[in-house]
Amino acid sequence: MTENLLLTLVLGISVLGVVAAFLLAKWVLSRDTGTAAMRAISDAIREGANAFLKRQYKTIIILALMCAAALFIGYGFIREHRDFDPVGSSMELAFWITLSFVFGAVCSLFAGFIGMWVSIRSNIRSAAGAIKSVNDSLQVALRGGAVSGLMVVSMSLLGVGGLYLLVKVFAGGIDPTKIPFLIVGYGFGASFVALFAQLGGGIYTKAADVGADLVGKVEAGIPEDDPRNPAVIADLVGDNVGDCAGRGADLFESTAAENIGAMILAGVMAKDVPGATPEWIIGVMMFPLFARALGIIASIIGVVSVKVKGDEAPMSALNRGYFITIALAILGLAAASRLLFFHESAPDGWLYLFGAGVVGVLTSVAFIYITEYYTDYTHRPVLSIAEASQTGPATNIIAGMGVGLESTALSALTIAVAIISAYWLGNKSGFPHAGIFGTAVATMGMLGSAAYVLAMDTFGPIADNAGGIIEMSDQPEDVRQRTDKLDAAGNTTKALTKGYAIGSAALAAFLLFSAYLDEVRNYGHDIQSVDLANPYVFVGGLIGAALVFIFSSLAIRAVGKAAYYVIQDVREQFKEKPGILKGTEKPDYGRCVDIVTKGALKQMVLPGLVVVLTPIVAGVIFRAFDIGAEAVASLLMVGTIAGILMAAFLNNGGGAWDNAKKYVELGNYGGKRSETHKAAVVGDTVGDPFKDTAGPSLHVLIKLLSTITLVLAPLFI
Repeated sequence: MTENLLLTLVLGISVLGVVAAFLLAKWVLSRDTGTAAMRAISDAIREGANAFLKRQYKTIIILALMCAAALFIGYGFIREHRDFDPVGSSMELAFWITLSFVFGAVCSLFAGFIGMWVSIRSNIRSAAGAIKSVNDSLQVALRGGAVSGLMVVSMSLLGVGGLYLLVKVFAGGIDPTKIPFLIVGYGFGASFVALFAQLGGGIYTKAADVGADLVGKVEAGIPEDDPRNPAVIADLVGDNVGDCAGRGADLFESTAAENIGAMILAGVMAKDVPGATPEWIIGVMMFPLFARALGIIASIIGVVSVKVKGDEAPMSALNRGYFITIALAILGLAAASRLLFFHESAPDGWLYLFGAGVVGVLTSVAFIYITEYYTDYTHRPVLSIAEASQTGPATNIIAGMGVGLESTALSALTIAVAIISAYWLGNKSGFPHAGIFGTAVATMGMLGSAAYVLAMDTFGPIADNAGGIIEMSDQPEDVRQRTDKLDAAGNTTKALTKGYAIGSAALAAFLLFSAYLDEVRNYGHDIQSVDLANPYVFVGGLIGAALVFIFSSLAIRAVGKAAYYVIQDVREQFKEKPGILKGTEKPDYGRCVDIVTKGALKQMVLPGLVVVLTPIVAGVIFRAFDIGAEAVASLLMVGTIAGILMAAFLNNGGGAWDNAKKYVELGNYGGKRSETHKAAVVGDTVGDPFKDTAGPSLHVLIKLLSTITLVLAPLFI
């Protein structure tokens, strides 16, 4: 297939994804919006979410512009031009790197905004659908989530494909295999925005949640989502800005960075194949974009196929749609592999690389089942935490920590099997040096269902908000039971997608690490391995591991500090208006929303800047000892390993604590308001910043380290 035809197909299918998202949004917005009381609550959620996002985006834009200016100055004026640079001058290199960074940042901001815009309009329609049936409510929530999923993946492909086309047209006859080196800034811009979006949204949602739970459930003894709780609207807003806007930006940067990294590895591998024509080399390099485009079609079909049959559990319908998506994504991988990888020098090579892609798909399924085992209350880990809660908060915390730490073993084993299998299949393909490229194909396979997975993730907060709207508007018990079913399914999908995110981050990190080494070699520094026996290189790795722990600490403490403001405000409102708890006075929801917004944005800046600046400062310092590239490679490699394990611990431990509390609330071990329940609520509160702030933010940190080093590699040499 020719380069122009491939670009046309990739961009065309991406546009199809945007059109499908528009049609799904139109369908969702045409649904019933319920009663006036329900609309009033939904409006309050929307106003709070918009206010937070407006302030957050202003902060992120200022930080991004400062970073863009630093990139331009660094490449255009500080670094000298080298003969092996992809373009003819330092200013031209600075222009393309900076342009791609700004473009990636803008697209990431837009992706996060779209996710939240749809979710805050879907929640009321999902709640109204629950008045009719579980199926009506589920379809609204999932299709609302799918708008975000399809927009994120489609825009990622449009961005990378569009930049590739821009460079091809305006950079003046550049070697196509050099183009990915000019657009690596796109992934960095997307990662930069995603870190602050996920971190700020995560701090907000958990500060509000912790404050609402501790004062509402534990101190005042009122139910979750009770309209008497001043923090309840802030809590519902948090679901949108954390799980929708934050996760949308997170998965956007995942798809963007990994596409570019895979293209770099593809170009390096394909050029070494004997008898490879320029057309075939470009086809191999375009494989990541083409395979991901076919994944969009698979996700669209998977989403529209979801329907609850009779009295079946909502999770069964969602799983059915997921496996339809997986099956179609595998067929798309097979087609893309045969079309783009077939070569006479290795006629069966495409089959082995297709096998590597299937390894990636199976890895995503494995991570989902591992996460389910450790976070669902039908399995031993969560049940052990619930049982331990009978003897108080201390034993609950001990049991939860144990479960979280234990979960890292299966996660690490799965990643190990996936990387080794994909590497072996790549080597067996018959193409020279294709082992590393096999892991890149596995990553593309894993991300083939990204749009559907993000739809399931966004389904969670939409269903949660729908349940809150039903509870606060005092709807009949049978309607509440329907939204409770969807809320339970939503908690599961949110946990499962975190597992998926860990797996994709792990495979992607190995891909991007290999792309970093290839880029360093492209810029004339022949680095073949990273020698940890060298003290400078060892120290670089130590800094990378320490960064993960410091960042996690700052993120968790940020939630505690922001939650303090919420707790104080809720207590003060109960004192100022004694009629709130009696139901004769209304709390000031807006005041609490404003307090959480200011607290979250204040606390997000420091941990974000620590992540961005650490690899840059380390690279510049170690460059003075003529070992900058190797030391940064060590920082990236060890930081990635520590980040993957820490993210698994935080996500699974937090999810297990959450569902242990829900298991007790079902009536087990004394049920709600018992001493066991109070202990379980404390555990859930501890787990909240683990699973919804620090854990998800670590997914971004892992990939941000990779994209920073990719963009700044020439400055470390």
